[in-house]
Amino acid sequence: MEFCDECGSMMKAEDGTWVCGSCDFTKPKGDAAAYTVTEDQEASEVIESSGETSLPETDALCPECGHDRAYWYMKQIRSADESETRFFICSECEHKWREDDN
Repeated sequence: MEFCDECGSMMKAEDGTWVCGSCDFTKPKGDAAAYTVTEDQEASEVIESSGETSLPETDALCPECGHDRAYWYMKQIRSADESETRFFICSECEHKWREDDN
């Protein structure tokens, strides 16, 4: 990620330069190997499972396999004045689902 020297806005990569979307300031990217350009600015949900997890576990019925235990975590995905969304991962089949307060 690169920020504009003129106005402080986040810059976008275009060819071999950084371009500010606010003030059109440009500067060379430099060593291309040092940067990773991605299409999305935010990863929605990335969970890599291994034999050990640091997520807490609770009683929750998996809608996929019917197992009664799941790992869980909470994430703010709506506006700040609304409650967080609870995500579950089955400890047996690793099916992922979420539970909203509606």
